[in-house]
Amino acid sequence: MNESLRARIERYYATVPLLFSDAEEYGSLRLFVRKAPGAPYYGGPSHAQPTAAGSSEVAAADIARVRARQRELSVPEAFEWLAEAAPAMRARVEDAGLPVAERPLMAVSPDQPVVSGPLPDGVTVRALTADDPALPAALALPRLAFAEVGTALGSAGREELAAVAGELSGDGTVAAVRPTIRAGHKTLVAALDPDGTPLAVGHYHPANGTTEIGGIGTLPTARRQGLAAAVTAALVEHAREHGVRTVFLAYAEETVARIYARLGFRPAGSTLLIANQPARS
Repeated sequence: MNESLRARIERYYATVPLLFSDAEEYGSLRLFVRKAPGAPYYGGPSHAQPTAAGSSEVAAADIARVRARQRELSVPEAFEWLAEAAPAMRARVEDAGLPVAERPLMAVSPDQPVVSGPLPDGVTVRALTADDPALPAALALPRLAFAEVGTALGSAGREELAAVAGELSGDGTVAAVRPTIRAGHKTLVAALDPDGTPLAVGHYHPANGTTEIGGIGTLPTARRQGLAAAVTAALVEHAREHGVRTVFLAYAEETVARIYARLGFRPAGSTLLIANQPARS
């Protein structure tokens, strides 16, 4: 992994959660705690990572203190860190009884064009505004996409999407996300059918000229049309147009990694996290 790229990713992971949370220090670890109940949060409800000073040796006692605080907050016991930045932390976390999963990272060179194939007839790709009528369904789509893993056609479609969108509108999730979009802390891009139904979505949260793009998913009944690639390319283009130079992402499946590789993304290390912790954002 290029050292300067690693440094930028480390800085990003240390700073972007502060857009949505406060940081509490526990020796070698930093715990991010959301600023207000229900506020949009990057990194799951609450997660911990090594401090810059603590990355060389994360203490078992600090892990225990963080877990106790997470239980006090009634949030998952979530940890996430760059494998290369804190190589000894995995063993400490696993010794504490928490399962660790690896998510490889890929990054795209700032000068690498990112171009996807043609879109299906009538489909458009654009960034959504805070008041966009497609926003509730766009926020709902990842739940359906990630419930049916892989890239094969699935069963969930428009009816299921409308149901989850209604749920997120009713529980306040959509209302909580709108100010984050207005402030420029979150950008959501969607591939939309002619009637305005989101068919694929993704997002990014910029900080200091760097961003991780994520949440890229396609409605299971709309797969195999190049929509995820189109959304990824549009996210990169939008981020670059708004001053972002370093764009990276994480993936869990090799089939998905091949899509990113065709767009110009290349391996960039890996991140480690608790296997069953909530997905970011």
